[in-house]
Amino acid sequence: MNNSLIGMPLAAVGEVGEGFFKERSSETLGCVAHTSHLFCFEWAREHIGEYGKPALQQFEMVVISVVIGFLIAFALALLARRFRYLEPPLLAGTGILFAIPSVAFFLLLLPITGRGRETAIIALTAYTLQIIFRNVVIGLDNVPASVKDAARGMGLTARQILWKVEIPMAVPEIIAGLRIATVSTVAIATLAVFAGGGGLGTQILGEANLQFPTTIVISGVIVILMALSFDVVLLTIQRVLTPWRRVRAV
Repeated sequence: MNNSLIGMPLAAVGEVGEGFFKERSSETLGCVAHTSHLFCFEWAREHIGEYGKPALQQFEMVVISVVIGFLIAFALALLARRFRYLEPPLLAGTGILFAIPSVAFFLLLLPITGRGRETAIIALTAYTLQIIFRNVVIGLDNVPASVKDAARGMGLTARQILWKVEIPMAVPEIIAGLRIATVSTVAIATLAVFAGGGGLGTQILGEANLQFPTTIVISGVIVILMALSFDVVLLTIQRVLTPWRRVRAV
């Protein structure tokens, strides 16, 4: 997608340009001409390869944003655990960031960070903070006091209890937060096109796509499959990190 489309009205972005119909077979042209059709299989078969690069761009943005967001949110949660008075303002601050409309967030950052993937990653990272922070705090708070007392009785220090007892037992809540944050980031990353960040949004807001739903359907299916794939990976990681839950289930 041409970056100049970012500043165009959505109605203009959705207009079908003459170039959209060039170099098409007669069969495909007949399908494309009827823009009321929900899905044009002929067009999809000819152009599915065009979605590889945008999908990879979106995948990279999601991974980078979630990893950075997790590191920041995890550090903030540990800080809030040590200094309890920090938890309410941190929760409120991350909540404010999460409440900013995504398109507005991207556009607000443009004068500061400029257009590009970095701007998109900053906004996407901000959206992950509240979900991950809250779940890490909840996970640590849900560790039974009796378990921590038993660990102290075994001679473990506060730091050892944190890393060897509390965090491992909080893994299900932490992974649950990561799952929600990752899936939502996959969806929001589609709007990174407004910041010039690329991704599948370039296919959704192409020169004819608002009036030709096939491109929107293809992009939507890829986004859903990407979200499901991330979710399966995170569930697998949780299963590996919590073997005692499998034993308890048996």
